[in-house]
Formats: sequence, C-alpha cells, structure tokens
Amino acid sequence: MTPADDVTEAKVALRARIAARREARSSEERAAASAAIASALLRALAGVRTLAAFAPDPTEPGAGRLPAAFTQLRSRVLLPVVPAEGRELTWAVDTGRLAPGRFGLLEPVGPRLGPTAIGAAEVVVVPALAVDRTGVRLGRGGGYYDRALRHVRPGARLVALVFDDELLDALPVEPHDQRVTAVVPPSGGWLDLT
Repeated sequence: MTPADDVTEAKVALRARIAARREARSSEERAAASAAIASALLRALAGVRTLAAFAPDPTEPGAGRLPAAFTQLRSRVLLPVVPAEGRELTWAVDTGRLAPGRFGLLEPVGPRLGPTAIGAAEVVVVPALAVDRTGVRLGRGGGYYDRALRHVRPGARLVALVFDDELLDALPVEPHDQRVTAVVPPSGGWLDLT
C-alpha cells in the first residue's frame, strides 16, 4: 500500500465517523449550533459586497439558518449548483428561492453564472466535515469544492463551518486539497487559521 492509499483510507474512515456523529446529533443541538454560527457569520461578514456560500443540508452546521440569514448583509450571495454531469460547481445568485438539485441539495433557481463566478467573492463559506488548525479541510470526498476553490481570487477569505468537535489538531492531507483560512464552530465564533 502506498502512502497516498493510506491517506485516502484515513479520509474515508474519518468521513464515516464524522457523518455518523452528525446523524446522531439531536435537533436541539443542531438548532443551537446553527443559530450560533449564523450570528458569528453575520458579525464577521458585515460590509462584504459579494459572498459565495452554500445551503447546508439538515445535518450540517448552519442548517435551517443559512443562506436566509445572509439577506441581512445586503450582499450579493452566490450559491453553488451541482451539475447534472461532471464535478465542477457552477454558481447562481441567491434570490431567496431554492429548489432541490442533484443529490437533493438546495440550490438557487436563477440563471447559472458558470464555474468562475466564485472569483467575484471576497469571502467563500464552504462546507466541511472537519478542519484542522492549519486549514486542512475534510470534505465529503467528491472534490467539488477543491475544484471550485481554484477559481477564487487571491486574498479571498475561505471559511469552513464545523461543529466544535470537528475542529481537529491535524487531518490527513493530499496535494490537491485546498486549505481554508478561517473556521466557524458554534462555540468559538470566527477563528482565523493563518
């Protein structure tokens, strides 16, 4: 087995453990975490003109609060659209109308802007299963966000949302993994990692 195989296996095992833990969280814990995360994001993102974010699924931090909370920012909010084929996200402006897309994920119903639209964002809020203190982000394994983050403009802040126990000291990392610059766990508010 190669070192790359070891990293891949370690990621698969971590994803399974974290996903199971998320499924087991109570609705009260999820709601409290989502409220805290939304509040922290609104404070930190005040004044941002263009934000790229996502609509969390029911097990993710921010579920039930985001992206609706972002309307308070009066920012242009871009949300991802998972393509019917391939693995490169496109983007659309959030108008408040979301519909289930591929994998059942909520996405905006408006015109598609293409993969490079994320480059207009000053801040990109990304999903994560875990983040370590150096900014390594563990996603779900499809590579959608690693591909999307290649289009982010220099200097943009990349922010992951996690539950408190998903901010770890270290994670397995591969060369293609895109790091985040900040993380928002429910109890810690906005934490810069760089």
